[in-house]
Amino acid sequence: MPITDDEGVDRLLDAETIAVVGCSTTPGKAAHDIPAYLQREGYRVIPVNPFADEILGEPAYDALADVDEDVDLVNVFRPSDEVPEILDAVRERHADRGDAGAAWLQLGISHDDAAAEAEADGIEVVQDRCMKVEHRRLRG
Repeated sequence: MPITDDEGVDRLLDAETIAVVGCSTTPGKAAHDIPAYLQREGYRVIPVNPFADEILGEPAYDALADVDEDVDLVNVFRPSDEVPEILDAVRERHADRGDAGAAWLQLGISHDDAAAEAEADGIEVVQDRCMKVEHRRLRG
């Protein structure tokens, strides 16, 4: 069952390194401004966007599997119909490397079946919540 309680959400906010799948190069878009906020708050943000070389001063990776560094949490800014494939990549990474133990699907993004499969493999999942809003609310 996806995390919905404040204690669980706050625990995921302890992440240090966040891979952002769908990170945007365009200021004003949530997929740019929220990762920028997280970066300003001290998180290490690793952009995943196959159409960019660099975002927020960080090299952008084509896919989650290409990220060399350990990742604590995967933050998703892609449509809900892409979530199964993305969570499969999270599950694979978690199984192979032991990192990426959590996935955060941003506001308006959810997929109950894919989330349940990820959770069965030990991945904690938040759905349909904004990480910036929750960070401000719980850690203000």
